[in-house]
This record gives sequence, structure tokens and C-alpha cells, in this order.
Amino acid sequence: MRIGMFTDSYFPQISGVSTSIKILKDELEARGHEVIIFTTTDPHAVVEPNIVRLTSIPFLSFKERRIAIKGFSKALKEAKKYKIDIIHTHTEFSLGIAGKYVAKMLDIPSIHTYHTMYEKYVHYIARGKIIRKNDVIRLSRIFCNRTAGIIVPSQLMKEMLMDYGVKAEIRVIPTGIPIPEAIPGIREKMRQQLGLKDDEIVLLSLSRLAYEKNLHKTINAFPAVLKKYPNAKLVFAGDGPAREDLETLVRDSKLTDSISFVGEVAYEAVPNYYQMADVYVNASESETQGLTYLESIVNGCPVVAKRNDYLSEIIRNPLLGSLFTEDDEMAEHIIQTIEKTQSNQQQLEEAELIREISAETFSKRVLSYYRNVIANDVFETEKKKTTILMRKIKQINR
Repeated sequence: MRIGMFTDSYFPQISGVSTSIKILKDELEARGHEVIIFTTTDPHAVVEPNIVRLTSIPFLSFKERRIAIKGFSKALKEAKKYKIDIIHTHTEFSLGIAGKYVAKMLDIPSIHTYHTMYEKYVHYIARGKIIRKNDVIRLSRIFCNRTAGIIVPSQLMKEMLMDYGVKAEIRVIPTGIPIPEAIPGIREKMRQQLGLKDDEIVLLSLSRLAYEKNLHKTINAFPAVLKKYPNAKLVFAGDGPAREDLETLVRDSKLTDSISFVGEVAYEAVPNYYQMADVYVNASESETQGLTYLESIVNGCPVVAKRNDYLSEIIRNPLLGSLFTEDDEMAEHIIQTIEKTQSNQQQLEEAELIREISAETFSKRVLSYYRNVIANDVFETEKKKTTILMRKIKQINR
């Protein structure tokens, strides 16, 4: 099968969407399928096979992301050359529209993955004065209802789209991740590299440093953790627009000796950080699939995070972590999780869960959906042909 994936965000841009697409691409290719990525140009991108880049510019105040300004004809030409069987869009914006255009012109089905709760991001565009929540709902509804099917990473996202008025079929397929092997000596090596001691308790926050991630709440909760565990350290891995304000908060809170910022982490180095840490912490309320949670779990690092329906299904075993409801509960949940990791040396493993969140399971489910959509498209096409034929026969017999 030849799949055309259309996305505004792809490497070298680092994001959950980019990671999700690459995981799916790698798994599908490993199964013998061909994946062609249609995405935006990027000044740091290198030429790679099966990646088509359309001319783009930075997206308004969200300058780390880009939006295509032309290239529909190029996308169509390339799609014809590759003889694509199905279009899979991963954005509702420029490349998503391009994907719909290509699908229509080639008369092939298209499906869509709805990755992001955009209502949490409208403040990036003119401080929320141009695009508002109702605009997001309307645009999402229009885009999703004009596709053969929708993939969402969680039941939470499915319910949100249904509330938006989306009538197209919505299938929940959680994003999977590769199951890594433990890296011998990586804990000691990474700690030495980051200036951390072997006996220190390391809390890790690994994400884009954006305001909607509520990273300041993790900093505010940390003094209570320090009171119980004076040898605790908090490491922020990642970069983004909130970094300067977060560093200021750390200085004002007199926590510079205990909290550090290591900057952006290369995709291939991510497992090293989880395997170095004792607890992964996250206070975000905007996550819909939370790849970082899954990455942490499969790397043996327990999670402390804000409760939502998606995480409640994942974090069932207390050895996998703890979920808090109110922000003022975060510190206590971190402390309790530290205590469990110190008193119970059992490795974090739950075979059924690991299989459920594996990249292999993810790709099998998406591939099954592709086949289902293509079969339905063929059926509908033949049905239309039959209807037209019957009409012509009736006209002849009149």
C-alpha cells in the first residue's frame, strides 16, 4: 500500500505530532508499505527520500511551526507519481487542505488524525482575539465531517469531537511507541553528564516549554518535595516560549541549586533521560495522547501527572505512577511515588499494557483502518456506478 501523509509539523520540528507520524511511518515501512510525507519546508531540513516539502513561512506568533503558502499543484504531481492509494492528513490547516485537494483530484479516500486540542492554543494567535474557541469548533467540525474517517488518540478526544458536532466515524487508536531496551550504564552516564549524583532523586519534566503545559505548577510544587527529600533535583528537558519565564520563576523561588534546564533533547536521546530519572512529572491539562507518558512508562520511569480519562486508563498499576486531581495534591503524589520506588525494587512492567501501547499494535490498527476505509470507498464507488447504470437502463426502457 502507498500512503500519503500530509502534515504541517514534521522533523526537524520536534513535537508530539512529528513523533507520532514518524513512529507510524517507520512501522508501516517495516511491514513493506510505502509512506510519502508531504510537509512544510524548514531551514534546518535535509533532503530525504519520500518527503515532499511545500514552500512555507512561520505561523504567525507560533514561529516554531510553519504553514505552507503554495504547492498544491506540486503535491498533486508528486502524489500521482507515487500512485498513492490513500491520503492520511494530520493537520486541519495548510497541508491538511492540500491533502483533501489531492484526494479529491485523484478520487481516493482520505482519513484524518485529530491530534490537538486547539482551543488550548488560540492564545498564540493575537492573544486569542482573532481565533476563538467557537472558531476552532466550527473549523474542526467542517474539516472532520469532510473525511472518510477520523483517528483520535483517546476517548477524551473522541467525546470532544462529538460535542463539536462531528458526524464522521471516529475511531480511537492510541499512538504507540517503540519498546526500548534498557541501556546498560546509561543512568550513571547521563547523571554525570548533567552534573547529578547517583544518590540524588531526579524528577524529570520532558516536553516543549510552553505555557499550556503548566510547567510553573511543577516548580511551585517542588519546595514541598525538597522539604521531604532535600537531595531531590528537578530537570526540565526541552525548549520553548515559556523558558525565560520559568527560569525567572526558579530564580525568584531561590531554587536554582535544585532545578536545571538542559534545553532541547534530540529524538534518539529521549530514552536516556527517562532511564536516568526516578520520576516523570507533568501538570499539563492539554494532553490528548501524551506520548511522553508512554515513553516514560516503557523506559521504567513512573509517572506523576494531572488526571484525565486517557491517563486513568493507562496508569492503573500503582507501580506505573500516580495521578492527581487538584494542583495542590501534586507534591504529595510525587512524594508517595518516590516512596514506592524506594521501597519496591520490582521493575515496572505490565505485559498487557506494554503490548497495548507498542508501536507494532498502533501500526496494525491504523493499517486495518486504512483497509477498511479503502474497501468502503470501493463499495460506495461500485454502488454509485450501479445506481447510474440502473438510471440509464430505466431511461432507455421508457
